[in-house]
Amino acid sequence: MLSPATTDTPKPLTFVSEGRGLFNGEEIGYGIVAGETFIRDETSTPIASFFSVAYIKSNVADASSRAVTFLFNGGPGSSSQWLHMGAFGPKRVTIAADPDNAGASPYDIVDNTFCLLDTTDLVFIDPIGTGYSRALGNKDPKTFWGLLEDANSIVAFIRTWISENRRWNSPKYLIGESYGTTRAALVADLLGAKFISLNGIVLIAPVLDYQNSRPRAGDGAIMPYVSYLPTFAAVAWYHGKIDRGGLQLEAFLNDARKFARTDYAVALIANGHRLGREDRLRLVSQLCRFTGLKQSYIEQSNFRIQVSRFFKELLRDEGRVLGRLDGRYTGVETDHIGETAESDPAIDAVGSAYTSALHHHLATLGVSMDREYHTLNNIDEHWKWQLQDKVPNGAGYINVVPYLGRAMRHNKDLRVLTVSGYYDLATPFFGAENALSQDGLAHERITYRYYESGHLIYLHEPSRERLLKDAGQFISGAPR
Repeated sequence: MLSPATTDTPKPLTFVSEGRGLFNGEEIGYGIVAGETFIRDETSTPIASFFSVAYIKSNVADASSRAVTFLFNGGPGSSSQWLHMGAFGPKRVTIAADPDNAGASPYDIVDNTFCLLDTTDLVFIDPIGTGYSRALGNKDPKTFWGLLEDANSIVAFIRTWISENRRWNSPKYLIGESYGTTRAALVADLLGAKFISLNGIVLIAPVLDYQNSRPRAGDGAIMPYVSYLPTFAAVAWYHGKIDRGGLQLEAFLNDARKFARTDYAVALIANGHRLGREDRLRLVSQLCRFTGLKQSYIEQSNFRIQVSRFFKELLRDEGRVLGRLDGRYTGVETDHIGETAESDPAIDAVGSAYTSALHHHLATLGVSMDREYHTLNNIDEHWKWQLQDKVPNGAGYINVVPYLGRAMRHNKDLRVLTVSGYYDLATPFFGAENALSQDGLAHERITYRYYESGHLIYLHEPSRERLLKDAGQFISGAPR
């Protein structure tokens, strides 16, 4: 994927079929369009081909009155197969509600009875370099691999799609997961600049201000440790490593939030060595209470617990390592004294199931392409992590909250639904809260929902059902 495409530009391929299902109690027929959409430069020359799968409710008298929702995953470098086959598509792969390795095929692919086709049409987008999407002609794919470059290409796709499908007057929504939430904030702002106003955005496992979710050892930052502390508490709670003291999970996490933003944050500002002996002892005691880690480990870490080390440390005595995407999942490694995990047990457990399900589903839709479908493409190392050409002070943490804020201020109808899993060790829920507490946002139009699951909220069946009900209510405006 790193070499420029050939100069011969083919015609877009499209595969059309039909489906029928019972969704939220309504029997619905729908059309399926899986295929390529070309975006073009200022000379109308095709520069990239987006692969997408659209599900459109049949026999709708006036499509302009019906919502359309665009969905994408994150990475950067991930296709949309996770949201497609895990949560929102009309077909889904079933995963055990309890964290377990799904093993090898065959996997059960079933009707998704909670699919939102009763409320909105759905368009699953694979960004350039993922899925079947690619650069065209002499265009180097790396020119699309950056914060603004990627967002602008998604804007071009959406504008092209609503033009070709005559959906300019339809209510429009975005659903993004993980880095897809970073993308969604930028896309909302860029669409607004083109006078395309969104009705709503669903942010799943948000990462908006990276100082709240990307700890970097040795840079002196405080917020990564503050933002991760409540997630450490949730995971320690789940694995029985702390004294629950008769508290329910939500009450315990509220205590963790309060401690993180007060005593813990103050201690980090004081850099530990400026604390008196009694204050240090109280701090260590509280950190032990919330993280389940040993006193000696907390003291040696100078109160700064790296998430990559937490994976190994919490269950070290049991010889198990935690999942990054979902702290409920655990794995066994040969190196019991190692500092970091060799892989993520959560993605190891379900990756094959989702990949197989997506390929099987596309085959049933008649999709046949001459290239590999990239589930996860390693393009992160080529990503342009800049929001401006000249970055002051050697570059810092990415923060797209101002872009989301501008989109909300310029559009009085733009609402945001933020959904987080308590056991998500990739994008902590308190990090999302801290990011969205910043000035410039229309806070009264932001709603929060929480689930007893991880990064991929839909790996936990009760949480998957709640997520779809919450998203359906958000888009339709009616309770379910």
